[in-house]
Amino acid sequence: MKKVRHWRDLSPRQRVGAIVGVSVQLALAAAAWRDLATRPAALVNGPKAVWSLLIGVNFVGPLAYFAGGRRARGELDQAGRN
Repeated sequence: MKKVRHWRDLSPRQRVGAIVGVSVQLALAAAAWRDLATRPAALVNGPKAVWSLLIGVNFVGPLAYFAGGRRARGELDQAGRN
């Protein structure tokens, strides 16, 4: 059976790496949720509720949202005309 590692078992370098990783992940998620909350539904590819849940999935969710979940703000006029 694998031994469980605790925070106190990590070296200072590993602790810094963990803190940086968590900070980046939380910053990405916060930016994605803020963008999603302020972006009109017409400029989101898919349901906003689904994206809201997916953004919470580690680094993958926010990156997926920024890569494929948004439409350009300039498309609002085109989306409104359709």
